[in-house]
Amino acid sequence: MKPPQPASRPPSRPGFGDLGEQSATATARLSPGRRALAVAASVAVAVLVPVFGTGLVVDESYEIRLPGDGATALLRAVLLAALCVHVGELAGARLARRVAGASAGLPRSWAVRAAWAGVAAAVGQLLLVAGSGSPVAGLSGPALVEAYATRPGLLALLEANAFLLAALCAASRRPGWAAVPLAAIVFGEALRAHPEPYTPEIGTALTLVHLTATALWTGGLLHVLRTRWRWRHDAAAGRELLTRYARPAALLFAAITATGVCSTLRRLPLAEAFASGYGRVLLAKLVLVLVVSGLALAARGRLRREAAVPGAATRPARAELVALAAVVLVSAVLTAVPLPPAPV
Repeated sequence: MKPPQPASRPPSRPGFGDLGEQSATATARLSPGRRALAVAASVAVAVLVPVFGTGLVVDESYEIRLPGDGATALLRAVLLAALCVHVGELAGARLARRVAGASAGLPRSWAVRAAWAGVAAAVGQLLLVAGSGSPVAGLSGPALVEAYATRPGLLALLEANAFLLAALCAASRRPGWAAVPLAAIVFGEALRAHPEPYTPEIGTALTLVHLTATALWTGGLLHVLRTRWRWRHDAAAGRELLTRYARPAALLFAAITATGVCSTLRRLPLAEAFASGYGRVLLAKLVLVLVVSGLALAARGRLRREAAVPGAATRPARAELVALAAVVLVSAVLTAVPLPPAPV
């Protein structure tokens, strides 16, 4: 008589997982040329939107453009993306470790490369501040010294050093320590976004919560989807991971919505919602957030069906990630658009 077998996770249906066998086959069928073309198109969109987006929205309302606004928006997009990737990897890896019996390990870390991208973006912003919108002019020694004495220059220097420290932590045996410099970056971004003389502490606190929740939601979803692809032959583990992510994601969405509405009411007069470039970009961001919320609800709805249809939630979750990336790009444009007059 055969000895009793120990209890284990129910076997996954073969051929399904993060993206499922069909998605994996479709990906494999892509020729290297088409794959390179898709990547090039994505990079082009990610560059063109911040570079030319600021000019389009400001020129339409005949507002005065900020010096180097296109370069500023592009660098801020890189910085925000780097922050999301690194923060999300820390949170996503913690969720993945709680999944018992996963058949494969975690995906390759992107934290070090993301942190170095953040260093480059922060240094670029420092040069823009020193050169009054021209990075070439900012290379001169006296201009850099003068930039250190300004609030934007000091914050850019702080963020560059914090990203450098985060890169060192990510490359060490204690990658979780990177949470400390990353928290300093979020705090610096909150200070940069609210230089107003009246109650800046309220705006700083709102942005602190808003940016933290955004980084956890966007970066966490990226890492969860990458991990599900790594676990594509273990549908049960991938389903459990996405379920663990979906629970706190609902709270993150509530925090983003509440802080975003409060910040908008503080900074944007109702009459300027359509008349100013800042208002139009903010409305575009609002539309994208609504799209993201719809895709998130669709992914959660399909997640309940994954026991019968493995991988059912993957497609809307991937669409949600793309929409979140668009939100990050529009947010970067928003930081380079002149603020409307403060409400009285």
